[in-house]
Amino acid sequence: MQITDTAAIVTGGASGLGGATAAALAKRGAQVFALDLPAAIETAPEVEGITYVRTDVTEPDQVRDAVDRATSSGVPLRIVVNCAGIGPSARILSRKGPHDLDLFRRVVEVNLVGTFNVLTVAAQAIAQTEPLRDDQRGVIINTASVAAFEGQIGQIAYSASKGGVVGMTVPAARDLASAGIRVMTIAPGIIDTPMLATVSEEFRAGLAEGVPFPKRLGRPDEFAQLALDIVEHDYLNGDVIRLDGALRMSPR
Repeated sequence: MQITDTAAIVTGGASGLGGATAAALAKRGAQVFALDLPAAIETAPEVEGITYVRTDVTEPDQVRDAVDRATSSGVPLRIVVNCAGIGPSARILSRKGPHDLDLFRRVVEVNLVGTFNVLTVAAQAIAQTEPLRDDQRGVIINTASVAAFEGQIGQIAYSASKGGVVGMTVPAARDLASAGIRVMTIAPGIIDTPMLATVSEEFRAGLAEGVPFPKRLGRPDEFAQLALDIVEHDYLNGDVIRLDGALRMSPR
């Protein structure tokens, strides 16, 4: 499927994985609508081809409004990349007591329910576009994590939410097959995003040392490259691709 002359939605599109993906899609000729929270958009760079849309992915009305903007762009909405997410850490039991239920609920709400919300609303819009070759209409790429498979200590909420994203992949692809919409998931390992900007070089070096090969942190542009490859490869559907340098997470 071609990227040029299409509309694309990228959640979490103001920075990190989403920012890199939005920029890569815009460079390839897509009209990109980068959905993110107001605070993130305030510091986002101006990039030709990207329109920032203040959106909380857990709010159905805000997501519908954002999808409506994309479908009113004059080109068909065919690409969605869900990158929005949060990753607070807490153990089931700690010196502070049991895991806060509201925190667990919030992580699942943003990472899993938010992904489902955007997927569902966007799929309805994509399904109304004219079909292309092989009756395809579009592709939705979700973001999980290697924590979905090897969650570390303190990642119970995050792992549960990302495991849910992995679990949605096949049934979503099957549900949307009749509409000509593919669904794929990327499970990144340790990527050098703004969330790691505050840690020491020593700590970053330790993280890189745990990656079998290449022994470094992943880059957001590598995530974006894979997302674009998935868009253009029409036979990729219903699967999860790990982007992790063969990393298998240790307990801590």
